[in-house]
Amino acid sequence: MTSEISPEQRARKRALDVLAAAPAKALAERWAAFGEQPQHQRIRGPETGLVMIRGRAGGGGAPFNLGEASVSLASVRIVTGEVGHGYCLGRDLDKAEAIAVIDALRQRDAGRVDAEIIAPLEALAAKADTKKRDEVAATRVDFVTMVRGDN
Repeated sequence: MTSEISPEQRARKRALDVLAAAPAKALAERWAAFGEQPQHQRIRGPETGLVMIRGRAGGGGAPFNLGEASVSLASVRIVTGEVGHGYCLGRDLDKAEAIAVIDALRQRDAGRVDAEIIAPLEALAAKADTKKRDEVAATRVDFVTMVRGDN
C-alpha cells in the first residue's frame, strides 16, 4: 500500500529540513526578526536522544550501522491550538524548541513564515553550498593520460 504525500506535507517537510540544517545563530536571528513569538505549551521536551546512523556499502549495498548521533527534539502547542514539532542534530535544546514553535506558526500562516524565515535560511544554505563547491573546485586536479608508442 503506497501513501501519497500531499503538497502541504512536502512543503512542511522541506521547511523542517531547512530549519534543522540551519546554523543555530542564523535561525535565532531570523526568529528574532520575525517578531511574533507566541506563548506556547511544551508537549514533549525539549530533550536529547540518540538515533542510529545507517549506511550502505557503496551507496547501494547491504545496510550497516555506522554509529549513533545526538538529536534534540521538542513538541509544542501554541495558544491558537496548532501543534509543532522540531528536531535537529546535536544537543541544542533551544534550537529544537524554536523549530517546533516555528513549525506550529507555519501551520497557521505558511506564507509569512516561508517568506520571512524559511526562504532566507534556504538562501543562506545555497550561498554556503556554492562557497564550499568553489573552494573544492579550486583544489581540483585533472590528470591527463598520455599514450606511449603504438599500444
